[in-house]
Amino acid sequence: MKQRMKNMDKTIRIGIVGTGIIGKAHLETYSKMPGVELVAACDINTPELNRVADRFKIPHKYVNFRELLKRKDIDAVDVCLHNNLHAPVTIAALEAGKDVYCEKPMAGAYIDAKRMLDTARKCRRKLSIQLNTLFAKETQLARRFIETGKLGHIYHARSAGFRRRGRPYVDGYATKNFVQKNIAGGGALYDMGVYHIAQVLFLLGLPKLERISGRTFQETAMDPARRASSRYSVEELGLGLARFSGGIAMEIIESWAIHLDGFDSSYIVGSAGGLRLSPLSYHATTPEDLEINTTFETEAILGRWHSLNAQQVYYDSSQSHWIGALRGAVDLLPSAETALLTMLVSEGIYLSEKLRREVTANEIASLSKSTAVKL
Repeated sequence: MKQRMKNMDKTIRIGIVGTGIIGKAHLETYSKMPGVELVAACDINTPELNRVADRFKIPHKYVNFRELLKRKDIDAVDVCLHNNLHAPVTIAALEAGKDVYCEKPMAGAYIDAKRMLDTARKCRRKLSIQLNTLFAKETQLARRFIETGKLGHIYHARSAGFRRRGRPYVDGYATKNFVQKNIAGGGALYDMGVYHIAQVLFLLGLPKLERISGRTFQETAMDPARRASSRYSVEELGLGLARFSGGIAMEIIESWAIHLDGFDSSYIVGSAGGLRLSPLSYHATTPEDLEINTTFETEAILGRWHSLNAQQVYYDSSQSHWIGALRGAVDLLPSAETALLTMLVSEGIYLSEKLRREVTANEIASLSKSTAVKL
């Protein structure tokens, strides 16, 4: 414990690959963290690279990420590229002896994501995936509540994410790269669904996937010119029903665009009670047939945790946790394992849609084809 407290002051030196929308968001967060030094940045867009490096006072700039990886003074590399570039850059960084923090989703295909985790284990390096929902206050509190056993035997869960109109590029924001399958790998499931699916799987304790049935849709009208110029080839709505070990059934629904006013939030249900995640609430029926519906005071609880535990700051966000793990102040949560299982579920929905039937976990893994860009 004394060593961990001492390490909380260790300076962490970061190199970042990708200075686009997400890269700038990561850099903004790092720039506000004490004891984090931004050493190097890489991007093939030289003018943007120069602008970002000047803004965040990053001294070393590269257009070839392999040159950045040669630096001996970098503790970790942050990968902020499009989905199908995650695997090749992450694997190269791990093999170069760097710990890696990678933007979600883990990759464009399950087989690529598995190679990432396998490489991290082989090289004995840390690998973390940006899954901020694992650090949401609702997740932290729900996790502790579930561990008390108050839900009883958990048998059903639902992952849900809603946008009425929120397709990248065609609905007026971001770039067309987000809606081209050869670049992004997927649509609503990979962009936003990863957060909600991962949150539920993490709270369930990463049960083993057995089989899944799914459908995807692209039905909502869009501007014809934007459709043509975007080469839109991903789903705007993804649906799934997954079966896991322990008899757990999980529904998945994720929307970029749909003619509705909203979905109910994600939830987890057991034999003794249920938790709705947003807003966080507990529901049960007593032996006397009394129905209990209880909400939680989340801010006050987290405030006390921060006052009583100096390490709580390392659970405020995915990036703060990553820095804490690099310092050795906290054990790294299994974000990579969670992201890999999320990839298996998501790719299972795509495969089920393609084959028009339920598919097994073994089929998903064996039929997964790499979408990684060769660099």
